Amino acid sequence: MRRLILIIGTVSIVVVAGCVVYLLAQQKRVDRGLVLHGNIDLRQVELSFNGNERIAEVLVQEGDCVKRGQVLARLTTSRLQPQVDQAVAQVDAQRHAVERLHNGSRPEEIAESRANVQSAEADLANARQQSKRLKGLAEKSAGEAVSQQELDAAQAKLDMSDAALAVNRNALELAVAGPRKEDIAQAEAQLRIQEAGLAFLRVQLADAELLAPVDAVVRTRIMEPGEMASPQRAVFMLAIVDPKWVRAYVSETSLGKVHPAARASVMVDSFPERSFEGWVGYISSVAEFTPKNVETEELRSNLVYEVRVWVQDPSDELRLGMPATVYLQPGQFIDPDPTHREHGGPPTPPVAEAGNAAASAPASRKSTP
Repeated sequence: MRRLILIIGTVSIVVVAGCVVYLLAQQKRVDRGLVLHGNIDLRQVELSFNGNERIAEVLVQEGDCVKRGQVLARLTTSRLQPQVDQAVAQVDAQRHAVERLHNGSRPEEIAESRANVQSAEADLANARQQSKRLKGLAEKSAGEAVSQQELDAAQAKLDMSDAALAVNRNALELAVAGPRKEDIAQAEAQLRIQEAGLAFLRVQLADAELLAPVDAVVRTRIMEPGEMASPQRAVFMLAIVDPKWVRAYVSETSLGKVHPAARASVMVDSFPERSFEGWVGYISSVAEFTPKNVETEELRSNLVYEVRVWVQDPSDELRLGMPATVYLQPGQFIDPDPTHREHGGPPTPPVAEAGNAAASAPASRKSTP
C-alpha cells in the first residue's frame, strides 16, 4: 500500500512538473508575440573617382573603419595643377583690368590730355597767323612776293591744326568721362567666365582625392595604384554599419499585429545566448509574393508584406546576410537613438504606453526607411 502511494505521488509530481513546464513554455511563447524570419541587411556604397586619371595612392585596406571625409585614395595631379595655376593668373589679370576700368582715367592722364589741347590750340593760332600774314603779303604785292603754293601750304597747315585741336579736345572729353558702361560690363563678364573656369578646375583638383561619404567599413578594395580610374569603375565597396535592419516578411493575416516603433528582439545563430534590441521602422504598403529565400510557416505562394526591423548593433557584430529571428513584443514600443536620423535611419518614433498600443500605433501610421 505504501509502495502504491509512493508511485502515485511520484506520477503526480511528474505530471505537475510537466504542466508547469508546459505553462511556462506557453507563457514564454505568448510573451514573444509574433515571430518573423529574415536576414540582416545594410546599405553599401560603390565608391569611384569623379574623373579619369591614374591612381597615385590607395590609403586604406579591407576591414578598415573609415570616417566621413577621410581621404581613401588620390589621383595624380601633375597635369591638372599647372592648369589651375594658369587659370589663377588669368583671373588675377582680368580682375585688375576690371579695376582699371572702374577707376577710370588717372589725374595725370587727364592733365596730359589738357596739355595736348593747349598745344593744339597754340599750333592752330600760329597757323592762322601765318596764313593771314601770307594772304596780306599776296594782296600787297599782287602775288609777286608770295606764290600760290605757299598760300595753299599755309591753308593746309591751318586745316590740320584745326583738326588736331578737335582730336585732342575729344580725347580730353573721353579721359574725363572714363570708360563706357558697355566696356566695363564686358570686362566683368569675361572675369566671371574665367572665374567659373577656375572653379571648375579646382573642383577637378579636389576630386583627385576620394573621400569617404559616411562612416563605414571598407568591404572591398577593388583598384590599386597605377590603374586608370574613371567614374564607371568603383575603387572601394563600403559597408555602412549604422543603421542595420532585418528584412523580414509578414503575412496579411498577421499584418495587424505589426506596428511602427514596436519593440522587437533580434536573435542570430552566431550569438544564441544574446538578443539585440530593435524596433519596427518600416512596413511596406504593397503586398508581394514571398521571396524564395525567406522561410515562413505559411505557404510560399501567399502574399506577404515587407517589414524592416531596425537593430541596435553598437559593437558591429552583425554581418550582411545573417539569418535572423525577430520576436515582436506586443504592446511595447521603443524610442530609439535619435542619432539614427543623422545616419540615414528611420525617424524617431513616439513613445507609447504598453497598455495603449492600439491607440498609440494605428495601422495607418507608417514610418519610412
